[in-house]
Amino acid sequence: MLSLALTLAFGAVGLSVLLTLWRLVKGPDATDRILALDTMTINAIAFILLLGMKLGTSVFFEAALILAMMGFVGTIALCKFLLGGDIIE
Repeated sequence: MLSLALTLAFGAVGLSVLLTLWRLVKGPDATDRILALDTMTINAIAFILLLGMKLGTSVFFEAALILAMMGFVGTIALCKFLLGGDIIE
């Protein structure tokens, strides 16, 4: 049963990646592209967590945590750059 749920979850995350990639390419504005990149980070975290569950190891969970922190900092830096053109004040 868990194998079926993981397979469905991988399919859902894959579909989400495709839809987010479409928004990244077709985004009419820079803010849409930043949100798409943030969503791609969340999709990558979900994929890493699912892979960790499938393989039964906890190393992937630490990698997902590091990716979440880096994604947050990257999103904040891009937003600050768009607002003022300067990241470090």
